Formats: sequence, C-alpha cells, structure tokens
Amino acid sequence: MPNEPILVVEDVPNVLEFLEITLRFKGYRVMTARNGLEALEQVQKEKPALIITDILMPKMDGYALVHRLRSNPETRPIPIIFLSATYVAPEDRDFALKLGAARFIEKPIDAEEFVLTVAEVLASGPGTAPGPLQERAFYHYYRDRLEHKLRHKDTQMHRLERLIPTLPPEQRNAFQAMLEQVKIDRDEIAAQLQETYRILEELSRI
Repeated sequence: MPNEPILVVEDVPNVLEFLEITLRFKGYRVMTARNGLEALEQVQKEKPALIITDILMPKMDGYALVHRLRSNPETRPIPIIFLSATYVAPEDRDFALKLGAARFIEKPIDAEEFVLTVAEVLASGPGTAPGPLQERAFYHYYRDRLEHKLRHKDTQMHRLERLIPTLPPEQRNAFQAMLEQVKIDRDEIAAQLQETYRILEELSRI
C-alpha cells in the first residue's frame, strides 16, 4: 500500500462521497477536490500516488487538469484514471489516452470494478508517462471534444423542453430536474469552449 494518498476530483457531492468512502474502506488515504483548480492546489500540498478525476467539472475540467499535470515534469509521472458519464464517445476515450490516462471508467461506477482498477493501476507504479501534447494540438483536440459535447447537450435540452409539457404531472418534476442539470452542464461546456477559442486565437498569433 503506498504511503502517498489518492486524489479524487469530482464536483458532484454524492459521487465524491461514494468514491472517498469506497477507497477509505479498502485502506487507502484519500484527498479530495471539486474541480481541476482545487486539484492542482492539493497536488502542491502533497503529491498523490494516483489521481482519479471526472471530466465534466466547473472552473477546470478533467482534460485541462491532466494537460496541466503532464506539462509539469514533477507531476507528469502521476497515473490518472478518468471517470465520466458525459464524455463516453470513442473520440473522448482516444483523447484521454492521448493525454496519458491509465484507465477510463464510465459512470455509473461499479464499486468492485472500481477498486480492482485502482489496485491494478497502483500496482503498476508510475511508469513512464507520455510527455504533454503541444499546446496547439491539445487545444485543437479539446475544442473538438467540447464542440461535440455542446451539440449533444443542446439536443438533450431541446428534447426535454419538448417532452416535459406532454408528461403527466407526477413525472414533470423529475424531468424538470434533469433539464436543469443539462442546462448547467451545457453552460459549463460553453464557458470552457469560449476560453478554448480565446487561447487558440492567442496561439495563432505566435
């Protein structure tokens, strides 16, 4: 069992609690963060043996977090496990692997499969992590994934808006809650996409 903790990065409180409790029950030390910026702060305090991160998060998502970690020689060797319920297309997985992820787990999470994957990655050790993608290459890939996911969220939002008025009253609250979460996700993706456009514009001038 490594002395270094596992850092879990997840913005949904009940999912974060589930992951933390599951790992602590198996004897691991756990640090937590709610987004990529908090994760970078935690890494500065104590270098983890492993980082488990969601992709869709506010402020700094999982893709951007891992790019930052891979760009720093001190944090480059830390193995990464991605979790996602939103970014699950083959292209999303391919991008995760390009960034040097050790594993990619889809939500909802099976607890036994999750702890087995964690143990396997830790047993493999840090190994030789790939160097970071060039800034321009990273942001081109990142832009493509964000644009794809934004279109998907727009479609979900319009489907729900059309569906809700047709539902029986006893079902509307549940689907309205789903719509509100889709809108939150969509706004986060849109904000990250606008920032990516800005960075790509700056890189084009270099």
